[in-house]
Amino acid sequence: MLDLATNVQFVKGIGPKIAQILLEKGISTVEDLLYYLPFRYEDRLNPRGIGELRAGEMASIIAEVRTFGLFRTRRMPIFEMTVGQGRDTLKCMWFNATYLQDKFRAGMLLALYGKVEAGDRGGHRFEIIQPQYEVLHDPTATHGNGAGDEPKWQSLEVGRIVPIYETAGNGRLTARWFRRVIHGMLEGLDQDPPDAIPPAVRGRMGLIDRRRAFWQAHWPEVGESLPNLQAARTPAHIRLIFEELFFLELGLELKRRKMRAQTGTAFQISDRVRGAVKRILPFHPTAAQKRVLKEIAADMAEPAPMRRLLQGDVGSGKTIVALEAAVIAMENGYQAALMAPTEILATQHYLSARRILEPAGYRIVLLTGSQESGRKRQARHHIAQGNAQLVIGTHALIQETVEFDKLGLVIVDEQHRFGVLQRFRLMKKTNQAEPDVLVMTATPIPRTLALTLYGDLDTSVLDELPPGRTPITTRRVGDERSEEVWEFVRKQVAAGRQAYIVYPVIEEGAMEGELKAAIKMYEQLRKREFVGLRVGLLHGRMSAEEKDATMASFQRGDIDVLVSTTVIEVGVDVANANIMVVEHAERFGLSQLHQLRGRIGRGSAKSYCVLMTGGKVSVEAEQRLEAMVRTQNGFEIAELDLQQRGPGEFFGTRQAGMPNFRVANLLRDRELLEAARREARYVLAGPNPDLTKEEIARAVQHLRGHWNRRYGLVEVG
Repeated sequence: MLDLATNVQFVKGIGPKIAQILLEKGISTVEDLLYYLPFRYEDRLNPRGIGELRAGEMASIIAEVRTFGLFRTRRMPIFEMTVGQGRDTLKCMWFNATYLQDKFRAGMLLALYGKVEAGDRGGHRFEIIQPQYEVLHDPTATHGNGAGDEPKWQSLEVGRIVPIYETAGNGRLTARWFRRVIHGMLEGLDQDPPDAIPPAVRGRMGLIDRRRAFWQAHWPEVGESLPNLQAARTPAHIRLIFEELFFLELGLELKRRKMRAQTGTAFQISDRVRGAVKRILPFHPTAAQKRVLKEIAADMAEPAPMRRLLQGDVGSGKTIVALEAAVIAMENGYQAALMAPTEILATQHYLSARRILEPAGYRIVLLTGSQESGRKRQARHHIAQGNAQLVIGTHALIQETVEFDKLGLVIVDEQHRFGVLQRFRLMKKTNQAEPDVLVMTATPIPRTLALTLYGDLDTSVLDELPPGRTPITTRRVGDERSEEVWEFVRKQVAAGRQAYIVYPVIEEGAMEGELKAAIKMYEQLRKREFVGLRVGLLHGRMSAEEKDATMASFQRGDIDVLVSTTVIEVGVDVANANIMVVEHAERFGLSQLHQLRGRIGRGSAKSYCVLMTGGKVSVEAEQRLEAMVRTQNGFEIAELDLQQRGPGEFFGTRQAGMPNFRVANLLRDRELLEAARREARYVLAGPNPDLTKEEIARAVQHLRGHWNRRYGLVEVG
């Protein structure tokens, strides 16, 4: 008997060499192979008579081998075989298939499946190229008593719904190979594999048992709905998907509870502290800002460490809320640290913090990688001595040489650009109690992703723009109308405004073809379209000093038109800039376009975003552009972006902590994810008459012993 932990090399038909191929697919145990589900299914339920076939259809046929042979042509060897049913015959051909010449004998009964083509050779009406086959009966095979082998009508290839698997080992392990091996493995599987989902949860969710789920996901029963199979909505699929999501959410819930049990700092929220917070506000806060600050302050007053995600669309006022949280920490005698992903953004936060906080007497320090060594050494000294109350920086903050005196609050901006471990390392920069952590993002995160990436965090949402922010008019035009666009930009500049012109690449190259590049267009626009205007250039290959100088000039109003790449996507705040032109807008991702557009509309003047397209626009790009014109709702845009790119690419492939699901799909399985979170909380909620301590312990043990190996985010705090 096989159990789920058995190494796959001991499964019949595998062995050490094939086990190595499977390991490249992440398959090392029987359980891993059972989770290698078919990516689609084919309906081969009704074998056809040869006389009923029609050219162009996929068909299953059961027929007898009549003749066969290998024919060598100048290009390749071709194996041909004629099969028949009574007087009707069908030709089958396989290319480069010398290995088949010893496989067949006249009189064999075969199951065949493939695409029927009109016959054009040897008088056959039909033929099938490269059919899949299975020997059902070999009259020449004998047993000990000399009797012929009985027909094996339980075919794995026809007369049923057949699973189709992705191949492995550069095609060496075919779908047919997987069918044969997995079917044999299921027959040899322990009759009662362990099931760590508590019975009460299985009952509430109506889940079938685990062994039955494996069988039916690979080998559906007669009568199962083919659309439900393709949509992964059979009882078998729902069971396996829920299991994966349940243990993920159980791990995240345990992580939340473990964090709440740790010793943090109970910050005092006194009248003095409230007065200090109010004094730094440059404007009347929105209702959303008041609500979110109240949630943050309530967390900070608790003795358990705060772990909160602050989501706010572009321009919703996250920074001022974060500075208010920093004031609470500083008024209690603690240091606060704000980590940003780029030097431009860190510098902007530093300048904003100085403008808002220094008049109130708070001491702020900037620490980035490009600073000269003397300034960095001085900054580290002030941080270690506790003289720096608010420390703002980039990844430089998590270097070993940086030590805090009394770190009480960690703020991480644009969290999706950092790995989970980087957040964790900054949290550990203290010998005191665990610091409170506020994670911020301007990338609206659909709820399904928030439940997996940040399921251990409480969530606050800034869903209201501050007063004075005007809606942005967005238009999409072809680049044949560029003269009209440049004329519009000139008029806006003449009225005292500033503009961004954004390009997807820095320099022209062979790979880009007709794609316009920032450096070339900067020269062209400066000399032809914007003669007499002050035109600047900003791109990622410039040094940090050059970028800072250019942005400072733009912010001062010394540059009228800034030609840029997406380096301005995050963190540039120029209230006077009210127009953005994005060239080759079809080449940008949806969230990226939304982030770029968020650079304007920050002042009282009406703002305009012009999306210019060049050349052919794909269907997906049309959907992105239409969404940008239709709405400014970041969460609506994020949902469409998630649908187009999928969870793995939503934040880019470098995102740390994104689970690599085996059967679940966050787009398809949203409802099951919500149910898994609800059931995980139900299991850990405390005394429950439906759950025994042993059942809860078994679920937690299964999580720790098995699922932690798959999902690092369950382990990392």
